[in-house]
Amino acid sequence: MSPTRLSTVVLDAYDAHELADFYQRLLGYVVRAEEPDWVLIGPPGDATGTGLSFQTEPAYVPPLWPTRNPGEQQMMMHLDIEVDDLEAETARALAEGARLAEYQPQDDVRVFFDPAGHPFCLWISRRPGATAR
Repeated sequence: MSPTRLSTVVLDAYDAHELADFYQRLLGYVVRAEEPDWVLIGPPGDATGTGLSFQTEPAYVPPLWPTRNPGEQQMMMHLDIEVDDLEAETARALAEGARLAEYQPQDDVRVFFDPAGHPFCLWISRRPGATAR
C-alpha cells in the first residue's frame, strides 16, 4: 500500500459554508468536519468516496470556462459527477442553485457552474465500463 493517499479535493470560494451546503444537497454528502472558514463533506455513513473541502478565500476569483482570453482566470480543474438519469439530475442541479453553461460540448455531458462559479459536469455512461473524461 502506498504511504500517501488523496483524501479530499479543496475548492476555494467567497463563502466555504455556502458552497459546502450546495454540494451537500447535490451529492447527498454530510459534513465531516468544519471550522469558521473551512468545511469537509463526504458520503454518508460508511460509504466510500472522495471527500470535498471548501475554504473561504476573500480574494477568490471565479474561473472562466470555456477559456476566452489569455491572462484571465481560467478553469484549473472541474468535478465529473456520474449520474444515472442526465435529464432528471440536470433539473435537480438547477433547482439546487447550479447554472447551466452556455456551451455544451457533448450530448452525454452537461456542464454547469456551482454558486461560486466552479465548472462541474454531470455525465452519463452510454457504454459498459466507461469512465469520466
